[in-house]
Amino acid sequence: MGKKTPLFGIHKTYKAHMIEFAGWEMPLYYSGIIDEHKIVRRNVGLFDISHMGKIEIKGKDAQHNLQRLLVSDIQNLSISQVKYSVLCYSEGGIVDDITVYRLAEDRFLLCVNAINTEKDYQWIAHRIEGEAEVIDRSVAYAQIALQGPRSMEVLQNLTSACLKLLKNYWFVEGTVDGVPAIISRTGYTGEDGFELYFSPDFAIQIWERLMKEGKNTGIQPVGLGARDTLRLEMGFPLYGHELNETTTPLEARLKRFVDFRNPIFIGRESFIRQMTEGIQRRLVGFKMLGEGIPRAHYEIFKNSRKIGEVTSGTMSPILREGIGLGYVRIEEAWEGNEISIMIRKKMFSAEIVRVPIYKKSLNPIYQIGKGGYHGIALQDNCAH
Repeated sequence: MGKKTPLFGIHKTYKAHMIEFAGWEMPLYYSGIIDEHKIVRRNVGLFDISHMGKIEIKGKDAQHNLQRLLVSDIQNLSISQVKYSVLCYSEGGIVDDITVYRLAEDRFLLCVNAINTEKDYQWIAHRIEGEAEVIDRSVAYAQIALQGPRSMEVLQNLTSACLKLLKNYWFVEGTVDGVPAIISRTGYTGEDGFELYFSPDFAIQIWERLMKEGKNTGIQPVGLGARDTLRLEMGFPLYGHELNETTTPLEARLKRFVDFRNPIFIGRESFIRQMTEGIQRRLVGFKMLGEGIPRAHYEIFKNSRKIGEVTSGTMSPILREGIGLGYVRIEEAWEGNEISIMIRKKMFSAEIVRVPIYKKSLNPIYQIGKGGYHGIALQDNCAH
C-alpha cells in the first residue's frame, strides 16, 4: 500500500480509480480521462497534487547554494516570484526539474517531482554549504491545483487575494476559505490556473468548498490520467519519461532555462562542452498522420532506419489525433519531417511538429468578453 494524501478519503467518496504512483495511492481518473481532460480545457478541473515534494532551503547562504544547484540565475528572483529550473549532475544529466518559490530574502521553497523527493533532498543536503538549512517540508503542506479557463471565477470568491493582479509565475500569501495559503499561478496543463499550498488539516474543507463554489462552472475532480494527456498536448516534459539522469536540458529543449550568466552552477562545464561538440539528439513533438496511437518506448524510424524512440504518447482528446514526444537524431529533428512509428510491428506515418501541439487559438472557449470568461462578471476582492 502506498502513502496517502490528506484527500484520500475524498477520492474514495468520488469513487476514483486509484493507482500507486511514486509510492502514493493516487486517483488515475474519476469520471474518465477524456471527460476530465475536456473539463480542464473548457471549464475548470480540481487536482490533488499533495504528493509533490516540498523542500525548503533557508539561511544567509540559501541563495548562494541555489546558484550552485540550479542551472538558472536566481539572484534577481524577487520575493513572491516563481521560477522553473533544473537540478543537474556534473556530467549534465538531470536530477529533477522543479519550481522554486522565493518566500523571503533568505528562504526558498522547492516543489519537486513526487518520485524524486527523497533523492532530491539527499542530493541537496549533501551539497549544501555555509549558513543554510535544508528541510523536507512535504508533509507540512496539502497542495491542490485548480486548472482551466474558469479557475479564477471559482477561486476569487473564496480568497482574500486579488487574482487578476497575480502574474504568471508569481505567488501571493493570502487566505482561501479563511485558511492561510500560498496561491501561485503556474500550472502543468497549458490553461490558466492556480496552485494552493496550505495546512493538511484543512484539505477536505478547501476541496469541498471549491467544488461547491464551482458547481455552476461544471467543475470536476481530475486525476493523473488527464494530467498526463493535458501536459502531452502542451509538449511539457515529465521526469522518468522525457527527463532522467541520461538526458541533458540541451537535448530536452530546456536550453532557455540554462543561464550561463550564472558562473557556478553544477553541470556548466558539461553544457559548454556539449554546445561546442554539438548534441546528438533532441526531444521533438509529433502527430500521427493517420491511424495509430504512439506509446512510450515505441521505436521511431526514417526510411527504415531507426532514429529514435517515443518517450510519451497518447490519443489527444482535443485534437483527436495520435500525438507524442520522443528523442530523435539531431539531423532529423526538424519540423515537417515525416517519420514512422513502429506500433505492434507495423509502421505508421507521423510528422514532427512545433510544440505546444495544442494551441488555445484552436479552442472556441477563448472568446472572452468584458469582465471575465464569456462575459461573466467576476466578484473580486481587490482594493479599489
